[in-house]
Amino acid sequence: MNPTVLLLAVYCPAIFVAAILGGRLSVLGALTHTRTQVIMSLVAGFILGIALFHLLPHGMELMPGLEKIEHGMLWTALGIIFMVALQRIFRFHQHDFSSEAQALQESQGPSHAAVGARSVAGIAFGLTVHTITEGIALGASMQERVHATAIAAMPGLGVFLAILLHKPLDAYSILSVMRSAGYERGTCNIVNIAFALLCPLVALGVFWLGTQLAPAGGGELAGYALCFAAGVFLCVALSDVLPEIHFHTHDRFKLIIVFLVGIGLAYALHFVEAGALHDHSHGHSHRH
Repeated sequence: MNPTVLLLAVYCPAIFVAAILGGRLSVLGALTHTRTQVIMSLVAGFILGIALFHLLPHGMELMPGLEKIEHGMLWTALGIIFMVALQRIFRFHQHDFSSEAQALQESQGPSHAAVGARSVAGIAFGLTVHTITEGIALGASMQERVHATAIAAMPGLGVFLAILLHKPLDAYSILSVMRSAGYERGTCNIVNIAFALLCPLVALGVFWLGTQLAPAGGGELAGYALCFAAGVFLCVALSDVLPEIHFHTHDRFKLIIVFLVGIGLAYALHFVEAGALHDHSHGHSHRH
């Protein structure tokens, strides 16, 4: 079996389990404000690093022509615009449901009304589209190295880890909102399972489609998808961090440090993948 397919067989169940566990957190009780912000800062830094050090350069490498940088930045900007519009319309990217966060929302005025079915539907739709984008990013990041011999580089590892770390927060968000709206436990469990399955299924579908289109320019399509996903990841990362910076001054140094740790981990992962690629290619050249 193709080693890349074996990696997907590991990545997809892991993402599913992470989303299920994130949904369960809404039953066990809300995280404290400080713990939530520490987790969000770490994950945001990591996602930001994955966008800059993994998705964007890999996407540009796959684009044809001399203007690949301009095209790559254009598709990255489109990803940012798409995500900003999505969040403006559906206002779904909320992870902090602590008492401190609720008090802040109430102090901002009547715009933060009680959660109803319409609000849940909007949040569910926004997170669904966001999850589909993540699945496309994972499938495309796997596809862009299917033709490479450097299996040791573990294609898609950085994107997988970014999704794995962020997916529990998304599941926690949608299940917390549903419980606040009074949905029954059975309905919440069904939504949790469906949401957990979505990203893996999209990733598998994009990977399969890419293998079918590879002879007809599938690599170029993967390049555009990766740059677009980079814009989405950038917007997601900054939307997790910037509101906290604007409204709060507590734990500023702690949150800055964990944010930098997240970026550093993504940067280190870039060198791990590059080192594995170099070592494998070097060994392959010696065998020939």
